This record gives sequence, structure tokens and C-alpha cells, in this order.
Amino acid sequence: MKTLLLVDDEARMLDLLSIYLSPVYQCIKVNSGLEAVVHMRNSYADLILLDVMMPEMDGWTACAKIREFSKVPIIMLTARNDKSDVVRGFQLGADDYVTKPFDEGELLARIDALFRRMDDKNTKAIQFKGLKWDEESHELTYEEQQIQLTPKEFSLLGILLKNPNKVFSRAHLLESIWENKVFTEDRTIDSHVRNIRDKLRQAKFPVDLYLSTVWGVGYKWVPKE
Repeated sequence: MKTLLLVDDEARMLDLLSIYLSPVYQCIKVNSGLEAVVHMRNSYADLILLDVMMPEMDGWTACAKIREFSKVPIIMLTARNDKSDVVRGFQLGADDYVTKPFDEGELLARIDALFRRMDDKNTKAIQFKGLKWDEESHELTYEEQQIQLTPKEFSLLGILLKNPNKVFSRAHLLESIWENKVFTEDRTIDSHVRNIRDKLRQAKFPVDLYLSTVWGVGYKWVPKE
């Protein structure tokens, strides 16, 4: 289930949004732009519904600050229907704009459409709890922070991510990655897995929850909720 960050200074609006969306998405509610920025710096969401008119830090400012470090999809919510506001939102990095009061079905459709566009854009990428393994760009990031892996480490992690819950023996991984072109040993895989774990830990990704050792066999990726 994807996670939505709902941001509005009106408790009633947050409750309504949660009622509409919680059957389909996991919802996290915060009541200020500042809380939204702090949440995204320290945690994760798949999409943000961001109210514009809020005290202390409005939605425009929050959107701009989040865009300094995250590409998370953002839909702006506002009672104003001025075209200049729409343009401003897009210029600051928003992905869509919904005017209050809104129809429940339309809001869900816009969220679904935005996720579909993101999925189409990332057909060669695997995303998992803020971690993104992108085969096309050959990049690994966690919450927009780039993690430097060697080509072999990148390939090994990709095999595990593409096949969740499947146990791969060391021999299978050796054959898949090195293709028997060079002499290697089982402990070569152990060394690469250790390096991957160290690099993900340094990036603050909780790798030990998901990259599991199956003693006497090999390794697997366990996508726990």
C-alpha cells in the first residue's frame, strides 16, 4: 500500500481526506508546511497532498523546500482557482493542482493518474521504501541520496530486488553476475553482500530488515511491511 502525506492546517479537512483515501492508501496527517518538510527529511511518503493556505509556512514555501532534496510527487490543494496560482505551483515543482471543494472520485483519479505516470517513467526502476534501483541510469538512491555501488554490487542487488522472497545460492549469483568468465569463490559473493549492507547502512537505509542471509544456502530480499 502506497503512503500519502496529507498536509492541511484544518483538522476537519485532514479527517475528510483520510476518510476518502485510507481505504486505498496509507495516510499520514500533519497540520503545517514545516511538519511536512521535517517529515520528508526524516521519513518517507510516496505522494504529498499539500494545502496552499497555511500559517507560518504556506504550501508554496513547503513545496519549494521539499523540492530542494526530494522528487516526491506533490499535488497542491487550495480554495483559490486563480490561474496564476496554478502556474506558480508548477513553477515551484508541484505535479498537479486540485481546487477545493473537490470531488472524491476526481481526487482519487488524479492521484492514480500521477502514480501511473510515475510508473511509466520508472519502468526500469525498482522502488522500495525510499530506495530506488534504476537500471537505465545505473544509479541507486535512498530518499534522493545517491549510493555508490560497484557494477557487480549493483547487479547483485538488482537480482535480489527483482525477485523478492526468492533465495539465491552463492553459486547462482556467481554464475549470473560473473557468467563464469573469471575464477571466483563463494566468499566473493559474501564480500559483495557485506559491502552492499555497509553502504546502505551509511545511507541510513535499514537494510538488515530486508536483505537476509539464508544460512548454508545464500541470500534473499524480504519485502516486509
